Amino acid sequence: MLEVLYEDNHLIIVNKKSGDIVQGDKTGDVTLAEDVKAYIKDKYNKPGEVFLGITHRLDRPTSGIVIFAKTSKALSRINKMFADKQIQKTYLAIVDNAPPKTKDTINHYLVRNRKQNKSYANDKNVPNSKKASLTYELIANSDKYYLLKIQLHTGRHHQIRAQLSKIGCKIKGDLKYNFPRSNLDGGICLHAYKIEFIHPVKKEKLTIFAKPPKDKLWDYFSSAIV
Repeated sequence: MLEVLYEDNHLIIVNKKSGDIVQGDKTGDVTLAEDVKAYIKDKYNKPGEVFLGITHRLDRPTSGIVIFAKTSKALSRINKMFADKQIQKTYLAIVDNAPPKTKDTINHYLVRNRKQNKSYANDKNVPNSKKASLTYELIANSDKYYLLKIQLHTGRHHQIRAQLSKIGCKIKGDLKYNFPRSNLDGGICLHAYKIEFIHPVKKEKLTIFAKPPKDKLWDYFSSAIV
């Protein structure tokens, strides 16, 4: 079932499940965008093709907020807002080790390997690298795991996954970035939890939250998630 967090004539915002793919790839699997189109077509009895603009993406094993545009005007405006860093995204990550500091801004230089579909974080500027910056805060822990709240300052490929692994905080289930075991559902414990921006047409401030997946560990940390 599609979990719609917000909808009006211009935008539809959904809570993506881990494993869903936002846009088509070589797997040929049904995409989240196709599911949203089918939802709109059915709800409003729309004849013909439904317009749906993809404004950003989440990695397939990641869960959380995805914004789609229902009009070309909203799409162009949202795209510009992302480019101008006018959209604030907050992520939650469950990792295997305590970070070096309780709160910190970390900067790396990422090199993307397209053949491996992986990014490598470097401490110094190296050839073909792009600067990546995020701020994390440790907000809770269990006996084995640590919950981090993350604000992105740049939007690089696999940025959170690569940067956290680089500082020794591997995301639970993320085999690609050196966590030793997969999660049962094949996803990783990285969730796009909150998004804040000014509506591109209505000019009202929107703050949207998405609940993390139903899971014992996420449930354990629920009281810390505000």
